[in-house]
This record gives sequence, structure tokens and C-alpha cells, in this order.
Amino acid sequence: MTTDSQPIDVPARRPWGPRIGRIAFLVLAAIIVVAVAAAFFVTWTIQRSFPQTAGTVTLDGLASEVTVQRDDRGIPTITADSTDDLFFAEGFVHAQDRFFEMDFRRHVTSGRVAEMFGESQVGTDAFLRTLGWRKVAEAEVAAMDEKTLGYYEAYADGVNAYLASRSGAELSLEYAVIGMQNPDYTPEPWEPADSVAWLKAMAWDLRGNVEDESERALLAAELDGGATADPDAAAETAAMLEKLYPAYPFDENPVIVPKISTVPALGTDAEAAFTTVPEQDGDIQLATTTLDWEETSSVVEAASILVGDVGEGIGSNSWVVSGALTETGLPLLANDPHLGASLPSVWYQVQLKCSTVDEACPFDVGGFSFSGLPGIVIGHNQSVAWGFTNLTTDVTDLYVERIEGDQYWRDGALVPLDESTETIKVAGGDDIELTIRSTVHGPIISGLTDDFTAIAEDPSAGLAAGGASEPAPGAESSGAEYAVSLRWTALDPGTAATAIFALSTAQDFDDFRYAASLFDVPAQNLIYADTEGNIGYQTPGRLPIRGAGDGWLPQPGWDSSYDWTGFIPFEDLPVSYNPTSGYIVTANNAIVTDDYDYFLSKDWDYGYRAARIAHLIERRAAVAPLTAQDMRDIQMDSEMWIGKQLASALGDVEVSGKGPKEAVELLRSWDAQNTASSAGAAYANVLWSNLVQNIFARRDQPLPISHQSRLFTVVSEMLEDPSDPLWTNEKIDVAGRDEMLALSAEQAYDELAGLQGDVVSRWNWGSLHAITLTSDTLGSSGIAPVEALFNRGPFPVSGGASVVNATGWNLGESYATTTVPSMRMVVDLADFDASTWNHLTGASGHAFHEHYIDQTADWAAGVQKPWAFSAKAVDAASVDTLVLTPKG
Repeated sequence: MTTDSQPIDVPARRPWGPRIGRIAFLVLAAIIVVAVAAAFFVTWTIQRSFPQTAGTVTLDGLASEVTVQRDDRGIPTITADSTDDLFFAEGFVHAQDRFFEMDFRRHVTSGRVAEMFGESQVGTDAFLRTLGWRKVAEAEVAAMDEKTLGYYEAYADGVNAYLASRSGAELSLEYAVIGMQNPDYTPEPWEPADSVAWLKAMAWDLRGNVEDESERALLAAELDGGATADPDAAAETAAMLEKLYPAYPFDENPVIVPKISTVPALGTDAEAAFTTVPEQDGDIQLATTTLDWEETSSVVEAASILVGDVGEGIGSNSWVVSGALTETGLPLLANDPHLGASLPSVWYQVQLKCSTVDEACPFDVGGFSFSGLPGIVIGHNQSVAWGFTNLTTDVTDLYVERIEGDQYWRDGALVPLDESTETIKVAGGDDIELTIRSTVHGPIISGLTDDFTAIAEDPSAGLAAGGASEPAPGAESSGAEYAVSLRWTALDPGTAATAIFALSTAQDFDDFRYAASLFDVPAQNLIYADTEGNIGYQTPGRLPIRGAGDGWLPQPGWDSSYDWTGFIPFEDLPVSYNPTSGYIVTANNAIVTDDYDYFLSKDWDYGYRAARIAHLIERRAAVAPLTAQDMRDIQMDSEMWIGKQLASALGDVEVSGKGPKEAVELLRSWDAQNTASSAGAAYANVLWSNLVQNIFARRDQPLPISHQSRLFTVVSEMLEDPSDPLWTNEKIDVAGRDEMLALSAEQAYDELAGLQGDVVSRWNWGSLHAITLTSDTLGSSGIAPVEALFNRGPFPVSGGASVVNATGWNLGESYATTTVPSMRMVVDLADFDASTWNHLTGASGHAFHEHYIDQTADWAAGVQKPWAFSAKAVDAASVDTLVLTPKG
């Protein structure tokens, strides 16, 4: 160091601890700032799509002011001076709450999902384009009368008025997410055909037996073992199919219309010759259900009363009871359609009111609509209430076609196929050309799905089991091949899009029947009640008259004797008006007995739900006049009849192990109700699952285990026959009924113990059977953060498959709820303001909106709330009022 060197002033070193703390604090502060900014951005993105529900909005296209009053559940009541303004406002309000749902639905119905979500949806689009829903919808719009077309055009104008004010994420959060993958996507203007096409989607959801028909055809091929030339083998195959798909038990379970009423033909001036219900409550004749329902002191005893066929099809419950049975002296009408669970709910609740109800503006109606469709589908007006369940008639047939090049065989001659080409546009990918081929029966659908393709590859056994064993002409040609086409009523233009408005304005049973005559697809049971005290039922629908076949199995397309020859005349369809029973129950069971003049179906629900509802109505009516609460209680009834039978059957069966013995004892003391908190319900359903899989699925040649209604029926008959060969299964080393029951009981204990612990009293059905509400689009994207934005749950759920409270689950896959009573309503014809309503989710389709799932907890608990209908009550219940005013 030199003498002129200056000392360096080195600051004292700070301890590392405080420095790290400060650095951490700065990092944390930065994270907080970023998180807050991100949260603010996400919140802003989410909330800017929320609709304006109060104040004033000025719109081009209105003639006069329209008021939209919303209650505390966000449910709107729309009041307008004219029908144009009324349906314009409904379109605007639907778009406010549910536009993304509407946009997605129209892409589904037109086979254009790949435009939104890319290449993964090309297969779906190809199938839907082949069915041609959009083209049928366009044909229906072209055939509409001027007034009805005006309703659809006004609705479309209202939707488009909303689209004119917003775009992208301002419409819905989903568009912000889609924009990251598909930034060029912009919604198109709404058109009337977009609305009508959704009815085709609902018809497909309720299409009938096409899956059963396919399943039987594929099973026939497996059972036949390649011996179709052997008549004995074909007979054995047919016998096994009859065993696995038994006929409806007419001697045990009820039909909807045991006696068809005589009513005047539509369009006549004849006086109504209706037989009214006796006024004296004491003289009312209650219908017997053909089930010998009895009160018993124990579940085991109850199980021995009925050895019969129980079950549930995908469909719905509805019933109506006369004022002769009710506390008010006027009818009660209950409805709960069973559909696949969706978020948002398939239903949109709304009321449509003309400020002055007259011929020019005849609407004063409330109920459930579909977003994207003008009008009300199910509900009531000021005089009449109505409900739907799936008719379960067979309106779809598969035909095996013999194809040679661009021709197909028809009555010994080759005729040309109809061919067309469409372009599937793919987001982020190249366009795909699709060739659609059709025969006289309909589009060729083999080559698009695995099941239909498999039938085409090996159709002989199915044809032989159905009695059509002759080879197809041209079979010797090496260039010929089989294909499968679809004949379906919904692929012909119809009038259901008009029927909606006729139902909404019906004032009596004649008007109701006229509306029903227009409601051709999907075929539905229609029930009726009015403020004059009348109740009724009408079978509507375009129901085919068949030639040589019955549509139970695929039929030979090359033989025209198997073609449809027409449709059942409306005046010949079953009808019931004020039956002496005092009530009408529909639950997808058989409509009439087998002596009816026309063939309707062989694939009914097996009648348990209908019988149970009828029993509960009769039992309660015998004690006291029925109330609306009685109707709501019946809707939530969760008695599992097959569980009773299993408890009885296990009475003399020895199971091994302390735990399984405790579980079986739990089953014996169970009340047979599938309540969410029930340990017995949990064990009964897991036992049922294992038993069915052991009998049918866990074998060298598996048998189908779809549709628990059918399996309830098959197994209940087997339980009475210990010698039934299906009790033996070499693959799991079981011989006989008792061994099968014991193994299944032990497996069920092991499964439940693994899921919920080995203390049987702590088991519960609700969490096992819980529902996770999943967005139909981004909710199954596979991207966890995105799914978390839109999905909700799980929520514990009561009920089960083939019970009145019909919360279905996929046997062999999961106990989680997949199909649900999508809405529940009880309409009180004595006081519409006291009528009660609920549906699965909420009014809003916007994630994080307060009305996104605000009805779900009530839905799970079976709670329904009144919905104001009268003007005074609507005013009192209103939380927000939005006034839509004309521009200028």
C-alpha cells in the first residue's frame, strides 16, 4: 500500500436474513401485484359478459316498449304489446343469458362443430351432416305459415339485436377461451332454421330404440357363431334375444290408456260427448295398477309381494290428477323430464305475456323453453297446463342395404343411390369433403359409427333372428357390399315447430288435441289439465305403420315389403279424457294393451315407475285429498324395487366374512329408499352392479348390460328360477344362484369398503352417486384450469336408475349421476301463483354468475319454489326490471 493511497470506505455488511426477507417481500409483492392484476383481468373478462337486467336498453327493431321483470332467481317475465315485440324480446333475453349455448347448439345441429373446436370434431360433424338435421329444419321453415314464420323471424331479430351490441368475450367467457385457439371465430347472425333444428336434436335424444336394435343385431351375430344357415341356430338366437329383451308385463304393470275415450274428431262442430268425473269424492273409482301393492311391516316381506318386471327407460314422469281427488277441487299436474345432465340446464324458464291478450296477441304463458327456440315447450297459460314424457314408440328402423358401386338392390333390380357432397370446415385445419349416400329409406350411416359399421360387416344373424333369412339379390357379386341406412320420422319435414305456439294458446281439450296433432317429432305423451276441472291425455306423433317387419331388428332394405306403408291416423291414436280413475300417469310405460289396432313398440319401459306413481297416488288419495306437496313428494320417491328383491333373495344365502355379513344385514333392515344419506342404498346399488356384471359381463362371451330397466326385469325373473343357466359362469367359477348372490354380496362389501371404509353404518349413497355438473363444451377439454372455470360439483344426489326419482348412472362404469330429472314442476290449476318449479342449474349460462347454479342445491334436495304468474304477483316478486325501448 502506498502512502498516497486513500482508504476505501466499505459499508458494514448487512446480515443475510433481513436481505432475503426484503427480497422475498419484493418478490411476494410482485406476485401479489401480478395476481391481483390477473384476478382483475379474469374478473373483468368474466363480468363484462353478464347481462344488463335493470334500466333501459334502446334497440332497433322494436315497435313499442317491452318490460323484462326478473325475480330473485333471475327468471324473466316478458310483457309486450305485440307478438313481434314479444318474441323479439324473448330472443334478446335468451341471448343475454345463454348465447354461447345457443351458438354451440346450432353448430351441433348443422354438423359444424369442427368450425369451433377443430379436427377432433370432424367425425361428429360427418355423422350429423349425414343425418341432415339442418336441411330438414330449413325445409320446415320454408313450409311455415306466415304467422308462425313471423314468430321465428322476430325471435331471430331479437337475438341479432343482442349480437349487434357485443362481440367476443363480451358475449360469454367461452369466447375468450376459444379465441386463444381459434382467434378468427365470430358468431354468425341467428336464423329461424337455427331455432327449428334444435327440435331435431331433442328428437334424437328421445329417438326410441335404435340403440337397442343395434345392440340386438350385434348380439345376434355373437350368439349365432356363424351358423346362420342353420334354422335351429337362428331359433336359439331369437329365443335368447327374447329372454334378454323381454316383453312388457301387461299382466303386472299398468298401461297409460286402459280404455280409449270417445272424443269428437278435430275440425268438426260435434258437441263434446265426454264422460266427466263424478263429483262425489266418495264415489270416485280408483284405477287398479294390476300390481298387488300392499302395506307391509318389513322390507323383506315387501320384497316377496311382487316378483315382477320393474325398470326405467330414459324418458320422464308425468301425471295429472282430477279435482275429485285434490284438496282444492281442481287438478294438479306434475312433470319431470329425464334427460342427460348438462350445464347449463337444457331448460330455460320464462314467461311470455301480451299486455292485452286478444286474437292479435294471444299469449299469456309461462314454463320451460329451450334457449334458441321461441315460445314455451312445457308449462301453462291462463286456462290450460300441459306436460310431456317420451312416448317410447318405435320411430326409427335400421335397414341392411346391398350396395354395388353407386347403386343398391331394390326388389330384384339395381337403382341409383342418392349422393351429395358437403364441405366440413375445420378450425386450424384443411377443409374435408364428405360424400353422403342415401337410399329410399334414408341416409347410409354405416362407416360413421362403430356399431352401425359392425352390423353392415355381419348382418346375416340379425336378419335371420328377425325372420328375414333370404340372401340379398346380388350376393354373388364380388363387387357388392352391405351397408346400413336409417329410416327415422325426424328426417322428414314436420310441424312440431308450429305446435309449440298452438299449445301455448290452447283454451280447452279440443285446442290441446289440435296442438298435439301438429306435434309430430319427437313423439311424446301429452297430458292436460284445465281450470274447468278437466284432465286428459293424447298420443301425438308421426307413428309409422310397418309392412312385414316390426323394427325390433334390422330389416332387409332390398325387399319393399319391409317398408313403412304410412302413419297412424291422428284420430286413431290413444286419447283419454276425464277417466273414472281420476288420474292419468305416464312414465314411458306401454300406452295401450296389445289388442290395439296398430303396432307401436316392443321396447317400452317396463312399468315400475308408472306402477309406483299410481300406487302412491291411490294410497295417499285413500287417506286424504291430494295436495301439491303430495305431488312433489312422489317426484322424489326413490324406492328401489330390485333392492327389495335382492334383500329377500339373500335371506337364505350364506356369505363369508364379518364385513359382508354386516352389509347383508344392513340391506335387510333398509327401507328400500335410495336417499343420499342411506348406507343401505349404497350397498344395494353396489351389490346390484356386481351381480349384473357377474351374470352378464364377466364371462367368456359378454352379454349387454345397457338399460337397467331391462336388467331389472331379466334378473327379477331369474331370482325366481335357481336353475336358470345364466346363474352359472365358468369364468368366475360360479355355479348356481346362491353362489352368484354370495360372491356378488362379498364383492360389493369389498368395493364399498375400499371406497368409503369398512364401517358399514358410515356408508352413504349420495357421495357415491354424486353429480358433477359439466359444461357440454369446455368442461371436458382435458385442461384442468379451463374445466375449473366452467364445471361445478360434485353434489350428493339421491334416487337412482329405475326409480321414480330417476337419477341414472352407467352400470359397470361409475355410480355417478349421468341422467336426471332435468326439471320438476307441479302446476296447481286452482292457483297458478302457487305452482312450483325447479331445474338442474339456473337461469344463466355465464360461469360465475349468481344464477349459474343457484337452483342446484334445491334440485338435489327436491325443493321446488313458487313462481309468480299473475300480474300483481309478478310485480311483487320482481327484483330487476329492464325496459327495452324502440330506437328513435
